[in-house]
Amino acid sequence: MVPTILRDYSMSEPRPTRRAYVETYGCQMNISDGELMEGILESDGYLIVGTPEEADLVLINTCAIREHAEKRVLGRVSQLNGLKRERPDLVIGVTGCMAQRMGETLLEQAPYVDVVMGPDGYRSLPQTLASLDKERATAAPGRPGRRSGRGPQLAVLDLSLGENYQGLEQRRGDGPTAWLPIQRGCDHRCTFCIVPYVRGPEKNRAAPEIFQEIRGLADTGVSEVTLLGQTVNSYEWGEWDFPRLLRGVARIDGIRRVRFTSPHPNDVTPELVEVMAVEAAVCEQLHLPAQSGNNRTLKRMLRRYTVEKLLDKVELVRAAIPDVALSTDIIVAFPGETDEEYQDTLDLMREVRFDEAFTYKYSLRDGTPATRLPDEDFIDPEVAQGRLATLIDVSRAIQSEINAGEVGRVEPVLIERSGRNEGQILGRTRRNKVVVFDGEPSRSGEYTSVELQTTTGATFVGREVEEPALAGRT
Repeated sequence: MVPTILRDYSMSEPRPTRRAYVETYGCQMNISDGELMEGILESDGYLIVGTPEEADLVLINTCAIREHAEKRVLGRVSQLNGLKRERPDLVIGVTGCMAQRMGETLLEQAPYVDVVMGPDGYRSLPQTLASLDKERATAAPGRPGRRSGRGPQLAVLDLSLGENYQGLEQRRGDGPTAWLPIQRGCDHRCTFCIVPYVRGPEKNRAAPEIFQEIRGLADTGVSEVTLLGQTVNSYEWGEWDFPRLLRGVARIDGIRRVRFTSPHPNDVTPELVEVMAVEAAVCEQLHLPAQSGNNRTLKRMLRRYTVEKLLDKVELVRAAIPDVALSTDIIVAFPGETDEEYQDTLDLMREVRFDEAFTYKYSLRDGTPATRLPDEDFIDPEVAQGRLATLIDVSRAIQSEINAGEVGRVEPVLIERSGRNEGQILGRTRRNKVVVFDGEPSRSGEYTSVELQTTTGATFVGREVEEPALAGRT
């Protein structure tokens, strides 16, 4: 690889604008992290661009929850190697959970990657890139970097007990909604989950800073915020627990809708449910990750609740908020799961009738306790795939039935962006149902009343109506 030689630009010859592209895979927290990195880079003088072909720096922001997600990332990074052959000065970085999990092994597998950086390293991104520039500039022509046959490579993989990125701004779009992380890391040790090992322990942001940031967002036209955390409802900071924080956020001027994800069932308390029921800005929506419908499996997963306790939570929420929309996460084929135990999960789905379910088959993650279970406990891949397929069918049928029953309702909708078809716009109801209807994208951020006319199962097609639905909750 030919090293990049840094030029000494004079006052009359300004330094060219550097361009960065960030591509994100994974959950809402990853999306938020991508916005954080864009904000850091923009503050450091980078122009954020829309394609890797335009960029001098490409960051692939990754997920490590499932093996499939990692394979997608490796394939994508391999594609970028072609771009790097054309432009040897291009900097390729892999960030996030997968980078933390694989560490310098990733640099060995993908020698065209220049930087790997875990989720706690983003604050040092400008310094890391400057160090890389320095190493490239000082490398003698024809002499490789610190690894044989390669240019310089850097790894930033330390996990921090305190890094929650207070004081740094995300680069957000112009839309009316915003992701707002209030917590990073996780103190739970579910046996299937890699998150505590790649994101570290729970780190909560200061409540005053959270309120300050949301007020700033409201001043820019944001009217809906989603509070983010690995177990968001376990938030604690001084005298602030999550119900108190949620109440405070809901009462900020200009904020008309508040959501939060992803909660842990154990922290769905009567106090939290009361805030959800009473505060007008808090949406009638709750994600309740069940993971399994069998007690033995839940115990082996180290979820620390039973099916009976989970059903008590469902009853508590629905008693206070009868129209609440519930969603969930389900894992099938966890090691040792029998056919009967799998049937218990299907029974739970049919009993609760979740509005939406995110369904997965167990994915082995090196370093998690579940990998130490006996070999004979692991489910045959074909059996696992069959269980997943049936679960998806059951979940979709329930969702379709629920949504079909809502056709004809008039709902307040926040317009977010243009739809797939020309002349259509897309928005969401308070219960997080997606609706498309005729309108102009320029109306993003407006609230309107929409009659739900038809449904495809997951998405509604509607028509705008004049309706006093907006007089109350929006």
